[in-house]
Amino acid sequence: MDRIITMVINQVIRRFVNIGINKGIDLVAGKGKPAAQMTTDERGQARSGRETAKNARQMAKMARRLGR
Repeated sequence: MDRIITMVINQVIRRFVNIGINKGIDLVAGKGKPAAQMTTDERGQARSGRETAKNARQMAKMARRLGR
């Protein structure tokens, strides 16, 4: 019985950590200005920022898998 409770608690903690990491990455990446107000250079920077955030999410996901 203790083992089942521990497994459930670990799953809940894992989900909260995943949500927290994703929110943190989104917060750091930021939203920026609307696309209509951006110059072409700013659009390129925003695109690269989104790609960097996506890569950071993937790396965090892989790190969590290795940590199991």
